[in-house]
Amino acid sequence: MIEITPSVKDQLDNHFADKAKSPIRIYLAAGCGGERLSLGLDTEQETDLVKEISGYTFIVDKELSNKAGAIMVDMTPYGFSVSSEVQVGGGGGGCGGGCSC
Repeated sequence: MIEITPSVKDQLDNHFADKAKSPIRIYLAAGCGGERLSLGLDTEQETDLVKEISGYTFIVDKELSNKAGAIMVDMTPYGFSVSSEVQVGGGGGGCGGGCSC
């Protein structure tokens, strides 16, 4: 299950106001503190779960969806925040060796 907050819909409406809507992928992105859920524009694959929400198409790999459980997309002062009921990805660790934070 994927849910978005009203502020996410508002932000997406603003972003796509003058362009064609693209599917929005939820995926694990590598980062300094380990992998975290993130968003990106992408195309649908055979292995994806597809969910239409408030006029937008969200896609997530079925395996990741099964691991993550319910996924929530929200806005923070810094941008989109994607969380799940079950922690997925590496997490832990801090900024060490070659990462600039």
